[in-house]
Amino acid sequence: MAPSETALELLRDIAAALQADGPVTVGTMFRSPGLRTNGTIVAFLGHGDTLIVKLPRDRAATLIAAGAAEPVTMGRRTMGEWVVIPAESDVDATRANWIGFAREGLLFVLGTR
Repeated sequence: MAPSETALELLRDIAAALQADGPVTVGTMFRSPGLRTNGTIVAFLGHGDTLIVKLPRDRAATLIAAGAAEPVTMGRRTMGEWVVIPAESDVDATRANWIGFAREGLLFVLGTR
């Protein structure tokens, strides 16, 4: 299932918002649009217009335990550094939330956090 135009627009907004934190380009991961820095995926759009983000393992576990994110499972393997961030009830809240998590992911991938 392809991401909605709204999710794609949000991804472009996130890429623009993160440029000051590091080089970010829009690329693909598993045939889904995503954000890259220096060739490494930081986040990508998941099914149902969710954002899947790479975060430190302990941060991911904390978010999952709090119910703010869901684990990412591929086959039988749960990916410890990847979480699914759902959309909020409105676009502006989703944009703010996703930018924050994507920024965390970017700083983690860049090694500055």
